[in-house]
Amino acid sequence: MKLLATISDPVFEGGIDYSAIDRFFLKLIRDERDLPFIYLTLKISFIMIPIGLGMYFTSGWLFALLAVSYFLVNNFVFKGPFGLMLHCTSHRKWFKPEYEWFNKYLPWIVGPFFGQSPETYYSHHVHMHHAENNLPDDLSSTMFYQRDSFKDWFRYFWAFFWMVVVDLIRYFLSRNRKQLARKVALGEYLFLGMVAVLCYVNFWATFMVFILPLLLSRIIMMMGNWAQHCFIDPADPGNPFYNSITCINHKYNHKCWNDGYHISHHQKPHMHWTEHPIYFQKTIDQYAAHQALIFDGLDFLGVYMALMRGKYEFLADHLVNVDGMFRDRNEAIAVMKRRVQRFPDGWQPA
Repeated sequence: MKLLATISDPVFEGGIDYSAIDRFFLKLIRDERDLPFIYLTLKISFIMIPIGLGMYFTSGWLFALLAVSYFLVNNFVFKGPFGLMLHCTSHRKWFKPEYEWFNKYLPWIVGPFFGQSPETYYSHHVHMHHAENNLPDDLSSTMFYQRDSFKDWFRYFWAFFWMVVVDLIRYFLSRNRKQLARKVALGEYLFLGMVAVLCYVNFWATFMVFILPLLLSRIIMMMGNWAQHCFIDPADPGNPFYNSITCINHKYNHKCWNDGYHISHHQKPHMHWTEHPIYFQKTIDQYAAHQALIFDGLDFLGVYMALMRGKYEFLADHLVNVDGMFRDRNEAIAVMKRRVQRFPDGWQPA
């Protein structure tokens, strides 16, 4: 186990000497701290998307070159940063009210190239997942699965992949949130309709540009959500300290906008991504009081892979022992093993 080290994750320090281009974009966005989103979006728009569209107009070796380039750029350069940029801008509107239509650019134009159908991510994550907080009514709840079992994870993914949109529409209708239900249906089925039409135009281009990213994005999202909510204390499963984890001091936080701070994200969903490391340090005594699980130098994918292989010793090596909240390594492992146990069917909060 580790002692709490200096936090190296990104924060906003201010005092930046902005360029003329920076100042132009700062007039459009609500928060100067989101300026990096502008440049990431421009890179995606002028590098990745043209490569994808180019496949519809080429064949032979040039098509193959573009297909390989698109796959690598989409999945290994932009997928993580885009996905968490979409996450941040779903919680906090990006552009000022007078430029409201720009807020649609990521979910409606860019998102489909990453397998994200318009409106479904925002509706599912903000208005369902955070509202239900991984408890039984959360459609992506991990409670009723054994969370160190690949078999159970696959069942979890399989149910999500085939039923998430239908279940989400039913969820919103049952709560009389018809506008959200309509948005989900419109975004998902317009996307699927567009993909079906494009398959007739050029199947293999459509497969590489839209279908494969859809498959991979939903696999990755369910791996991520599983890891974020893999350890749940049955004593208080609605408490973010007991149903979420935090990953610090990893390059993932630099690449993906401090997404590792999942406990504080569930505490304060609208907190700006640059504020999480500071808030984490200010509230560290609460982490100790709850034996909250903090992993230093490990990201969610690393946690997921270790769990699937039963590598609790490896997880313990990265676990931060704040103020001696664990007596020893064996206690830490026992706590982790207790918190991955499947909740019984029909369990409800007292």
